[in-house]
Amino acid sequence: MNAIVFDRVSKNYGDVLAVDGLSLSIEPGKTVALLGPNGAGKSTSINMLLGLLRPAKGAISVFGHTPDQAVAAGEMGAMLQSGQLIPELSVQELIELVRRLYPNPLPLEDILKLADLTDLVKRRANKLSGGQTQRVRFALAIAGAPRVLVLDEPTAAMDVESRLRFWESMRAYAAEGRTVLFATHYLEEADEYSDRVIVIARGVVVADGTATEIKAGVGGNTVRFTLGDQAAAGLDLLPGVTAVELTGGVATLRTSDTDATVAALYRGTTLDVRGLQLGGADLEDAFLALTRES
Repeated sequence: MNAIVFDRVSKNYGDVLAVDGLSLSIEPGKTVALLGPNGAGKSTSINMLLGLLRPAKGAISVFGHTPDQAVAAGEMGAMLQSGQLIPELSVQELIELVRRLYPNPLPLEDILKLADLTDLVKRRANKLSGGQTQRVRFALAIAGAPRVLVLDEPTAAMDVESRLRFWESMRAYAAEGRTVLFATHYLEEADEYSDRVIVIARGVVVADGTATEIKAGVGGNTVRFTLGDQAAAGLDLLPGVTAVELTGGVATLRTSDTDATVAALYRGTTLDVRGLQLGGADLEDAFLALTRES
């Protein structure tokens, strides 16, 4: 049985169609990144998954149950961007309060270790930094030992070191066979920490696969060299070239055939090519290409 299923789900706000017949399924034990530009339908999809919104059409299931049933059974935990902690309570008091809502919660010590909060148990919520607050939200999301964990921009407000520690914790939690779905604007996080990447735009799936597959699918090889003051005319006509970018005297050619592009660059032009660099696309390149096309 799949952990999460969206079956032709649509949701509109008046005349605005936020999600348009979205269909996808996620297997148990997978860590999946959900990507999309602002307004793509990510937050709406997450809110429907959690039962906070109702689809206008279609159905959503979590291990065969409706979102409401899954939430009531403690099958899902969520870490959302919105919502405030109770300011007068300490970190330990907040976690204990949430733990008591579930039939089989994680032990307090395990939650504190996973969320890197052991040294902050007595700190009141109104004395936490932005990054510390995010770690407490993560602790509350896993307190009930949910089989499905939903994270919406989980590392917002965290510094680099805190982000690295957070993903170590998330990996440790997912290693027990749990399913994790996270939305993020940090594409390098999706590239490094997900088993699968789903890209949505205008409320529909435009790409679905591993990060490697998605990067390869957009023909994302690059040829970069120092152009200086030389004219760029004709670079877009070289074999394989799909796009030309000029920044600070450096030309970046996006190409589907690196060998043909480089050969033509040296043999078919009069350019003085210096500082040649060849590379593959990163996930940001693929993301921009996919969302532009949509």
